[in-house]
Amino acid sequence: MIGSMLLDHYRTAKHSLERARARTLLTISGISIGVASITTILALSGGISSIVTKQVDSVGENLAVVRPLTQQASLADLNNPIAQNAYTTSPLTEDDLATIRSLPETELAAPLMTISASIRFNDERPTYSTLVATSPELAEINQLELQDGQFIDSVTLQNTAVIGAQLSIDLFGTEQSIGRTFQIRGQTFTVIGILTRINQPVNFNAIDFDYAAIIGFDSGKLFNNSVAQVQQINILTKPGTNMQQYKQTLTKELARRHDNQQDSIVLVGKEIAESNSQFFDLITVSFSSIAGIALFVGGIGIMNIMLVGISERTREIGLRKAVGASNGTIMMQFIIESLIISILGGLMGYILGYFVAFVISMFIPYDPLLSWEIAAIAAGLSIGVGALFGLYPAWRAARKDPIESLRRYH
Repeated sequence: MIGSMLLDHYRTAKHSLERARARTLLTISGISIGVASITTILALSGGISSIVTKQVDSVGENLAVVRPLTQQASLADLNNPIAQNAYTTSPLTEDDLATIRSLPETELAAPLMTISASIRFNDERPTYSTLVATSPELAEINQLELQDGQFIDSVTLQNTAVIGAQLSIDLFGTEQSIGRTFQIRGQTFTVIGILTRINQPVNFNAIDFDYAAIIGFDSGKLFNNSVAQVQQINILTKPGTNMQQYKQTLTKELARRHDNQQDSIVLVGKEIAESNSQFFDLITVSFSSIAGIALFVGGIGIMNIMLVGISERTREIGLRKAVGASNGTIMMQFIIESLIISILGGLMGYILGYFVAFVISMFIPYDPLLSWEIAAIAAGLSIGVGALFGLYPAWRAARKDPIESLRRYH
């Protein structure tokens, strides 16, 4: 009974919308633009988050990271292109590194110290490069692979380096640069290894290893007046370690060493990916809110076309009520019309959004995220807009007096 009634409403609504085809298509376009914008933003931001999550998962559950404690991401960060800790001194020291290595659950620990310096070969100065000072353990913790040569170790001299594949091309014009030399602040370094290309500029280390030059930790300190400025410590714990308990133990040890000051944070497992995704999530919310304006305008379009349709079909509404149609029946008919418009717009917008996302991905180093959550959000938004903005016109139609309707358009 109910199914048959809904089918009749659907047929009536379909026929009504087909009579005003141009108006209907324009209204559907308004909804599709809003849904497409939100779908594109969610797909691209989800792609960034999934990259970091996959990186952490590939290392395993025994990964931990220690970083200086910074403020949580906020909308104010969008107005400041410079990192909030750009002018601060890291509280992490070599003694902290030694403490971490002394814990029985720790298997490997590697410091990360990025240095502001220009890398040069003759007159070649790459536009983008990163100088990283670290220890040999980093290769195993981060699963860095070499396409040629070897990684830095305790035997290699202070003036040796491992470089990324793209940096090798930018400096020397080839990936086969073992034995070549380059300069950093007048100091000459010899290339002893080339990293396998990773194509992961977004990662939990905030370092694009394809463009990085990796030198020994002691060599890096020489560029900073022999002072270690550790931005991050990557840790690999022994198999079977209770990571939450390890986190609590390490947090207490670091606080004890820093006069009970909570100036660093320990992240384990999934927390590493979540921390790196906070800023991208903030951007996603901000841009999705802007895209929501387009969806709101599309909803206004639905309300407008529905009100126009009711005005044109006043006599029809009067006839239907005169022969026994209830207010609920009239309301249901017009709400279904609104839902048809919004659902079609949502479907078109979802497809268009992913098309745009994949086109954009051709110019960025990651793919959009395909997930049922994004599809559910697109469906929920389109259905919600259709129901919300179709409710008032449907109520207006149901409230019409049948006698007045027939008399006015007799």
